[in-house]
Amino acid sequence: MNGKFISIEGIEGAGKSTQLSFIRDFLETRGKRVVVSREPGGTELGEQIRELLLAPREDGMSEDAELLLMFAARAEHIHQVIKPALERGDWVLCDRFVDATFAYQGGGRGIDRNRIETISDWTLKGLETDLTLLFDLPVAVGQSRVIKRQQEKDRFEQEKAAFFEKIRDCYLQRAEAEPQRIKCIDASRDIEAIQSQLSEILTELLST
Repeated sequence: MNGKFISIEGIEGAGKSTQLSFIRDFLETRGKRVVVSREPGGTELGEQIRELLLAPREDGMSEDAELLLMFAARAEHIHQVIKPALERGDWVLCDRFVDATFAYQGGGRGIDRNRIETISDWTLKGLETDLTLLFDLPVAVGQSRVIKRQQEKDRFEQEKAAFFEKIRDCYLQRAEAEPQRIKCIDASRDIEAIQSQLSEILTELLST
């Protein structure tokens, strides 16, 4: 594989979508072909699974069903989009990848890490991101941003603050354990400061 694989992570309201466009433009102006995608989603099947996962449900959804649906969408995403793009030499920029599963289903839902790792190993077959950008900010700040969007909250956004505290803690633990791959961005700062840090990180990746 000749391309690079970048994922963007963070709790709800971290501003990932705002920075995704900046990252894409930064790379394209430096001559890289960039494929932008998201999880869950990225394929026709993945987008259908995304609707199942995000739609509020009166009867809820079991933790196991949620986990397996995430990986079902991911398996299709890797097969149809991510691996072909990397093999072409394109750069893949993905809004969430497997770190989100460890954070949301592992940290948030409390599913055993070893169970997630087993499914991850089977699904990813050694694939991992070259760079993961973790947009971090206090949960209260993220939730206030979600409220300002003035749109219906999805099934995850409806969770209580304690759920997102666990997710944030898991993300930060993963960043501490893999500092070369996962770069933590203080998403509570102004846009200019964030983009300055992103430029430095991306410039370093371009040189490798």
